Amino acid sequence: MASTHQLQQIILEKSAQIKSGTFLRIVKFMGLRLLTLLITVVISIFLTVMIASMGGHVDKIRLGEIRETVTTNINRNASYRNLPTEERNKLIEDNIRIQAEAMGLNKPLMVRTVGFMKNALTLNLGRAMKMTSDSGSSQVRRIILERLPPTLALFGTSSLIFFFVELVMALFLSRRYGSFLDKLIIGLAPTSTAPAWFYGYFLIMLFAAILKVLPFGGMIDAPVPEDTLGYLLNMLKHMILPLLAIALNQVFLNAYAWRTFFLIYANEDYVEMAKAKGVKEREVQRHYILRPALPTIITTFALTIIAAWGGYPIMETVFSWPGLGRSYYQAVQFYDTPVILGNAVIFAYLLAITVFLLDFIYALVDPRVKIGQSGSQA
Repeated sequence: MASTHQLQQIILEKSAQIKSGTFLRIVKFMGLRLLTLLITVVISIFLTVMIASMGGHVDKIRLGEIRETVTTNINRNASYRNLPTEERNKLIEDNIRIQAEAMGLNKPLMVRTVGFMKNALTLNLGRAMKMTSDSGSSQVRRIILERLPPTLALFGTSSLIFFFVELVMALFLSRRYGSFLDKLIIGLAPTSTAPAWFYGYFLIMLFAAILKVLPFGGMIDAPVPEDTLGYLLNMLKHMILPLLAIALNQVFLNAYAWRTFFLIYANEDYVEMAKAKGVKEREVQRHYILRPALPTIITTFALTIIAAWGGYPIMETVFSWPGLGRSYYQAVQFYDTPVILGNAVIFAYLLAITVFLLDFIYALVDPRVKIGQSGSQA
């Protein structure tokens, strides 16, 4: 009895040591991964600020715009026409200096960059320089929140639908390798070399301009339908052409890529063994092909959903879709750094959080993955 009791105590102590070691390993891993992701976000924000400001060249453009506007306004003002040239020039320079200080252009670029980064990391996105929301607000947060629902409605829907369509098509094709349909999808895969907006122009020309059965663009007709059902149906009608353009751009290539990926797993020895044992084909695909591929599928799905956040700038512009992509495109045209930075910061945070969570999801779906353990780290 004594020896049995001692053995139980030893087992309990060993179990406690293993649990403690596992907990410490996970905490250490989480700390290092969060620190790494934070450094990555800071670097990405810094690069975004530098690119958006074109290394200070945008400041010169803004100063030139301010000088041109101030000079034109003062020269056109009748009350200043009789002023001596020196006084008028001084008045122009004073007004330019005041406006430049209001925009922070009197500070060095690196000082303003640090300020941008500090505000961005705390999600204090500030005010846009030129753009406004539909309600007239210049707050970047309001501009983003106002344009987020249309982007998610179109590109969130397309991402979800097409992702699962591509997976189902790929699984179907992997079971029918070398069939006519398999060869057809392979032949259609090069359609993805043309961007979605390229197909958008032809679809608008065909279905809107020639056949006149679908709208040219926009998210909703004018006047706006009053009932909810009518509003949703009208929006779905406007989504047909953008969704079709996206489908032509990505579905065939992605289905072909997934099909090839599944074929690699289908040729593994354990799959051949399962088939030899008489396991049904659907069970083979579900447990022996699809399950080992889950980490890759989950990663691709997560990144696809995150990518929907930014929208398609040119696509939204072609179809006049009032989403984040179009606002991003306009912000680049207007050199509106706060809006560009706001979009980039939120995307960077979402991507960092997704990458962090994926490590734990891998450990849940794949028992071989041990979080923070050398050699099999998530």
